[in-house]
Amino acid sequence: MSTVNTFLNIGELELQRAGIKSDAFKGETAVVTGGASNIGLGYARSLAGAGANVVIADLNAEAGAETQRVINEENGRDCALFVKTDITSEADVKNLAAKAFEKFGKVDILINNAMNMRLNGKILESPISDLDQSYAISGRGVALAIKEFVPGMQQRKHGIITYSATQFHYAPPMVGGTVYCAGKAAATSVVMSVANELGPVKDSGISVFCLCPAGVMRFDASKMPPPPPPKPGEPERPKFDFEAFAKMMTTPEQNGAAMLFSLLHAEELHGSGVIHNDVFKAMGYPFSDPKPVEIPGAPQFRRLTDQELTMVFCEMGDGFAS
Repeated sequence: MSTVNTFLNIGELELQRAGIKSDAFKGETAVVTGGASNIGLGYARSLAGAGANVVIADLNAEAGAETQRVINEENGRDCALFVKTDITSEADVKNLAAKAFEKFGKVDILINNAMNMRLNGKILESPISDLDQSYAISGRGVALAIKEFVPGMQQRKHGIITYSATQFHYAPPMVGGTVYCAGKAAATSVVMSVANELGPVKDSGISVFCLCPAGVMRFDASKMPPPPPPKPGEPERPKFDFEAFAKMMTTPEQNGAAMLFSLLHAEELHGSGVIHNDVFKAMGYPFSDPKPVEIPGAPQFRRLTDQELTMVFCEMGDGFAS
């Protein structure tokens, strides 16, 4: 576990065991939206642990300030900056950019990650304002961030844009209701369209891809309370296997390593995406010992094709199959 005393729910970084060097991103500056909790926090800490400067954009001022403090303490340098940001507000995103440029002079990596998990209901059961907010955070927020940070990347012909795409349509029993998934789909479309706008990396110097993580949380099955007893006349509920559920989850630190591994292969992923399980396989995870794993010359994960990442929105099951 991290030796830093903090109220943030953090664990030990996985970079060394994934074969990612401590200076892999030295001299780079990254912006992580939604960077003060869960997977965004894992991204931010991992980037700083690999030598980058990190700008954390988040609405939670207390968690954001603590994230800045923890990252700076962990790395022994002034490499983190928190800027309270409502990603749906153009004024806030412009302020985020101004503070980032003032502190670090440039931004090389934009990780679009912010989302409100409470916007997770079904269309038929949710107020339309929930859908508006989901689109505002994902679609509008991603577009605002791209407009602020990509022009500088274009001038330097150097940069990476990525998005934590998660899932694109409601598919029980996966986590993510209709409203949440609709917002994710909109943002993924924005990011993939921008990849086509920018064109080949050899011309623009900018790589654009999506990473599709899922089931990211620090879950301790031993701390789960027993289920309530059935009410009179109600049949006994089947026992939920918390141990099996815990094994399906991956930690923010593991996903932080997966993001950095993907960033190292950003040019190969340009204009497409990759499922986090494939990244873990390429990294040699789960790691059997603390020895670094050599990153192969060509990644072993399967890059989703342009057609797959486009048509995945329409994948609803068996279709016309009898």
